[in-house]
Amino acid sequence: MIIIHAHFQINPEKEAEFLEEMHPLVEASRAEDGNISYDLMKATDKEHAYTMVEIWRDPAAVETHNTSSHFTSFAGRAPEYMAAPIDVQIFEGSKVKR
Repeated sequence: MIIIHAHFQINPEKEAEFLEEMHPLVEASRAEDGNISYDLMKATDKEHAYTMVEIWRDPAAVETHNTSSHFTSFAGRAPEYMAAPIDVQIFEGSKVKR
């Protein structure tokens, strides 16, 4: 399982546009084969800060996502919304049995 945290610091003047842009990205990404979850979270301790928390079945699913038209379209426009570079952290995970 691959877990991705993409941290966004958004230009306040572009925040509404950013959120509009995220709706189709989230919907299309959730429909992808290999996606377990894809959620945009708003920081509670920092203004205009968001984290996309993605969980994918395997690296191949991530690669397919990264080359999808909905992702590449967003990635091409993302810099216009940002107040700072996107910080992406990638983790490997496995389910813990209790």
